[in-house]
Amino acid sequence: MNNFKELSFKTVTYIASLFTIVVLLGIIFSIFLGGTPVFQYVSLTKFLSSPSWHPTHDPPDFGILSLIIGSLLVTAGALVISIPLGLGSAIYISEIASQRVREILKPIIELLAGIPSVVYGLFGMAFLSPFLIRIFKIPTGLNIFSASIILGLMVVPIISSLSEDALSSVPKSLREASLALGANKWETIIRIVVPAAKAGIISSIILGFGRAVGETMVVLMVAGGAAQIPSNIFQPVRPMPATIAAEMGETVIGSPHFYALYGIAIILFVITFISILITEFIVMRKKR
Repeated sequence: MNNFKELSFKTVTYIASLFTIVVLLGIIFSIFLGGTPVFQYVSLTKFLSSPSWHPTHDPPDFGILSLIIGSLLVTAGALVISIPLGLGSAIYISEIASQRVREILKPIIELLAGIPSVVYGLFGMAFLSPFLIRIFKIPTGLNIFSASIILGLMVVPIISSLSEDALSSVPKSLREASLALGANKWETIIRIVVPAAKAGIISSIILGFGRAVGETMVVLMVAGGAAQIPSNIFQPVRPMPATIAAEMGETVIGSPHFYALYGIAIILFVITFISILITEFIVMRKKR
């Protein structure tokens, strides 16, 4: 009977794992199948280097440089906000807070990850955007700055939770040895604990980057939707995920525009895939 249960468990888990791999390969295949035909209409170099995105013109322009720059600027701004908040909260929860405070703060921070992205976007449109217009006297509050703030708040739980796990995994003996040598608590945290957890912290930041660069609803609602290369952080942009979400529903299936949107998806997939590979490389080095 025990052998039967063990065999059944192995079979179910094997099928589940195999199904996951098949679905993933199917998604990758469909993305590349839908996106590669765009290079019949535009070269890869022009597709990546031209800032002109006018897919409905005659002839159309399929340059996504402005979309790539928009995505990277918003993502970079989000990381500028989320890294200090996420890492700071992780250090406080892991090293400074009492057990009671830790039990309260950690679920609250992780609760941010459960809020739907459309709620974040609505907050950005209804409250943050008018506030920025009043404070900075700018023509529109839907821009890089506002999108970075909202996206940064969304990424905080990822960086905070993973960094806190990495800090908590540092052996207690390292802390005790540092304190025994005369270092105070702050010096122990900065010079011993954080460097020891460096691999986990870097992994959390890279995963946060992957989460931010692929976010759709927030940048669609808050980034402004202008396919341009901005000159400052208060100008609107259109990141790659927002372009796919905004235009796919109005695109004729099988048209060059349709293939171009899939081409954007390929670039997004490659960026996210590279960030995951870097994370796995860091984790593997830590294990060794």
